[in-house]
Amino acid sequence: QLQLVESGGGSVQPGGSLRLSCAASGFTLDRYTIGWFRQAPGKEREGVSCISSNAGSSTYYADSVKGRFTISRDNAKNTVYLQMNSLKPEDTAVYYCAADEVFWGFVHREYDYWGQGTQVMVSS
Repeated sequence: QLQLVESGGGSVQPGGSLRLSCAASGFTLDRYTIGWFRQAPGKEREGVSCISSNAGSSTYYADSVKGRFTISRDNAKNTVYLQMNSLKPEDTAVYYCAADEVFWGFVHREYDYWGQGTQVMVSS
């Protein structure tokens, strides 16, 4: 059974940091594009960052997080991370990771596998 599990969410003050993890079971992540998405209440799901399969290891970031967030892989742990620094209140959302063997980018409907999400709240 293919499964993605996010962890690492929580509450933090503006300017703080969190590291989200996306752990896979039932398949090896390095063969998949991994995307991080987020959805705030009443808003559409939006792409945050993605990393290509290990063959390319390209990364891409939404303009809103560029320079603050970093996506990375640890193939030995079958896990992808999203390091989030200088967090802002507008980063508050449920964060999801998703995997797809073919697609690259931020069109969430193209991703086949999704985690359950982890809540991030940034407030003072």
